[in-house]
Amino acid sequence: MRFATYTADGETFYGAATDAGMIALSPQFPDWPTLREVIAADGLHQLAVAAKGQEVTHPNGSFTYQIPVPNPQRILCVGVNFPDRNAEYKDGSNQPKHMSLFPRFPSSFTGAETPLIRPPENHTLDYEGEVVVVIGKGGRRIKAEDAYDHIAALSLCNEGTIRDWVRHAKFNVTQGKNWDNSGSIGPWLVPFTHAAQLDSARIITRVNGEVRQDDTLNRMMFPIREEIAYISTFTTLEPGDIIITGTPTGAGARFDPPKYLVPGDIVEIEVEGIGTLRNTVEDEA
Repeated sequence: MRFATYTADGETFYGAATDAGMIALSPQFPDWPTLREVIAADGLHQLAVAAKGQEVTHPNGSFTYQIPVPNPQRILCVGVNFPDRNAEYKDGSNQPKHMSLFPRFPSSFTGAETPLIRPPENHTLDYEGEVVVVIGKGGRRIKAEDAYDHIAALSLCNEGTIRDWVRHAKFNVTQGKNWDNSGSIGPWLVPFTHAAQLDSARIITRVNGEVRQDDTLNRMMFPIREEIAYISTFTTLEPGDIIITGTPTGAGARFDPPKYLVPGDIVEIEVEGIGTLRNTVEDEA
């Protein structure tokens, strides 16, 4: 079962995603205004039960995807988390002792099937395909061996980046990572029910059909269990929090010359068992 947040006729819903369209479920659960409250109440199974046997309420073409969890308390991204990505920096460094982290704001993301926006100030818009974990059970100082018990669902991210702005400062990348609508999350949430959904996952990024990134999550320098343990050491994770887990080698900046995104491009992030996140690219109006 897949669950998405979407708008139709000026109204926002959440519901079950099918091949034919959406089954609106939010009207049946007024105590849970968004998927964030559903997750906090451990309610994804109840949504699945409610969706059984129901007809599509919003067929394909009649709605617009939004990011699945609206206004999460935290969006934390893990940087340089594959061995080949570390080598891309050509600084001779070995695997770092600690992971690199940076925050993103909800406004920097759009939903699936909507355009990533290239701003007029800079045209180095780049793609980064990543797996998203959504925290279900909050906690502080979570042990790595218990970390998977705290995941409610999985999704996908194109962690779009304005590369030149990443280089503006010595110690942070925040300003290059938070341009409005420069990245995307979606198209939906898939409940996390077994470890193989992550441990055996292969992530592929395509631009206009060309494979640019292709790797498996079991090669991460900092596995997702460790990410949750490390992050929860310094901040209390809450239901609905989002961790964007790291991208493989092959982003546009690493080509010679770089292959940055331009209007008309189609970017697809795919993980079997989760789905495909697809976005076009447009210049800011």
